[in-house]
Amino acid sequence: MNFRNLDELTALCESRELSIGKLMLEEQSAESGRDAGLEFRTMADYYRIMKEAVQRGLTEDTTSRSGLTGRDAQRVMAFGQSGELSLGEHAGNAMAYALAVSEINASMGRIIATPTAGSCGIIPGVFVSCQERFGWSDEHMVYGLFAAGAIGYVIANNSFVSGAEGGCQAEVGSAIGMAAGALVELRGGTPKQAVHAVGLALKNTLGLICDPVGGLVEIPCIVRNGFGSVTALAAADMALAGVRSVIPSDEVIQVMLEVGSAMPEKHRETAGGGLAQTPTGKAIMSQLRKKK
Repeated sequence: MNFRNLDELTALCESRELSIGKLMLEEQSAESGRDAGLEFRTMADYYRIMKEAVQRGLTEDTTSRSGLTGRDAQRVMAFGQSGELSLGEHAGNAMAYALAVSEINASMGRIIATPTAGSCGIIPGVFVSCQERFGWSDEHMVYGLFAAGAIGYVIANNSFVSGAEGGCQAEVGSAIGMAAGALVELRGGTPKQAVHAVGLALKNTLGLICDPVGGLVEIPCIVRNGFGSVTALAAADMALAGVRSVIPSDEVIQVMLEVGSAMPEKHRETAGGGLAQTPTGKAIMSQLRKKK
């Protein structure tokens, strides 16, 4: 790629007069040696799978093999239809859709890792709910996925996207940043505004540990996807309103690297600390061992 950080990405977009998504499509085509049309169709297939996961999570039995999780997305949707959601319909749908995809993952269904399986619900939750609200075409959404990919590329190459390396800030945090930046672009914001959204989002998840109960990507991973989708919407709104990340987003990414590197091993996907080692977490672990 011809960019290593978000500053360089923004400068390239401005010099070529391209959106982040369209620039990333060109860069991806050049990197892979494949036709841009083929790259676009591949990403369109990924988006179709995301939408299918949302629908399945809202209509099918998503009880996980462990029996610990399932059907929470459907509970949130039903509560939303009663008109009781404090968030309002749009944010409530984003939250429910994110839960739906994450529950499909936990029940061994097909998802797209964005950027990981543990954070797979955030981008679909944000994208599908916003597509419904604003009436955007699938083509528009695919360019948004390329924008999210460009942001994820920068984060992955300058910090972490793996919970085992950098905690949940690296998985859920990165997904929130990717979704927020891409949403700014989908809504007509500039590359600079999109990059500010990334910094605003990442700052809100710094230090988030990875503490999966029983070592499974279920508790608390699924609900963190739901919360993450709402945070992404908020970060995008802030950036579109003109709120800046006073600490440049590239520097925020470096802080994520610093914090993740300093994080104790027990808080990096080992189930050795955090919620996994609460009395209830330990009891669940014991029950799972007996089942095996």
